[in-house]
Amino acid sequence: MLSSRSLNLSGMQLLVGLAIALVGFAFVADELAGRVGQMVSLTPPLLVAALISAGLGCWVVPALRAFKLGQIIREDGPQSHLKKAGTPTMGAIFFLPTAVLIALLWTGFAPSVVALSALTLAYGWIGWVDDWAIIRVRSNKGMTPRMKLALQIGFALLFCLWLAYTDGTTITTVALPFGLMLPLGFLFWGLAVFTLTAESNAVNLTDGVDGLAGGTVAIALLGLGVIVAPTHPEVMVFCAALSGGCLGFLVHNRHPAQVFMGNTGSTALGGALAAVGLLAGALFPLLVLSLLFVIETVSVIIQVSYYKATKDANGIGKRFFKMSPYHNHLELSGWSETQIVGTFYLVNAALVGVALALR
Repeated sequence: MLSSRSLNLSGMQLLVGLAIALVGFAFVADELAGRVGQMVSLTPPLLVAALISAGLGCWVVPALRAFKLGQIIREDGPQSHLKKAGTPTMGAIFFLPTAVLIALLWTGFAPSVVALSALTLAYGWIGWVDDWAIIRVRSNKGMTPRMKLALQIGFALLFCLWLAYTDGTTITTVALPFGLMLPLGFLFWGLAVFTLTAESNAVNLTDGVDGLAGGTVAIALLGLGVIVAPTHPEVMVFCAALSGGCLGFLVHNRHPAQVFMGNTGSTALGGALAAVGLLAGALFPLLVLSLLFVIETVSVIIQVSYYKATKDANGIGKRFFKMSPYHNHLELSGWSETQIVGTFYLVNAALVGVALALR
């Protein structure tokens, strides 16, 4: 369990600290790999995407507010979140396409980056439809879970077909630490579809506190970029640009948030992480980097299962956590939003270190 002595900084302090850490990490990684001054590197696309996304947000956020595209806050969530009702949502529309376009232009529309961009935007479209449905009916219920899952699986299958066509002879083996290999054969494609849908939904569950999903995904993407750089430099650029886009978004999403990314962003970012792991043969590092998202998802599964298993004669069950996902449990346990976010950032940074050590 995490300690209650977690970071308790302001949203701006967390943003500045994260920005310095990400840029410093990218520069050191480029320096060690001899990429400083080269176009195909981590630092330049990270910075360009961050600056452009932050600048665009200064125009888009007021526009979203003017069009009254405000977030609907669920009443059964933390009561402190009710004051956030009406905060503009769907903020991913200004940083997600920006980061994708920068990655495409930077790599000369490399086929792998085109495929990653298509999957990311397709998942972003799913999230956008979900967000729009919620706003249109002014209810927390948007797209049905069955429809959302069907669309996620459909786009995942298309991406997997592309993978099979371009690299089907070698992609069905999962690389493990210490040079071990796990051949899965045809079973790999079931794992691939599961990874894309599960990662997307896991990041979606994590997006519940100001700056949480954007920052943790930015850290995970940059770490994944370093890991895949030796074999897939163009994918490294995609990771850096998307990480930079998240960083630029956090200028407006840090606590107290002026805008939320919405399902548009969280659904897309999870899909992007999974797609990079699959394309670059980095599923094990992806698992390590995604452990926070896994914990968030497992906490929901435990909560629902425990509630159903402990139902009494009146149909009322007990709760394992005060609330799920786990960040809500921490908040109801007395943690501030910035304490949660700061701690999650540090944990995710440590997971990047573990993934790099095991590659």
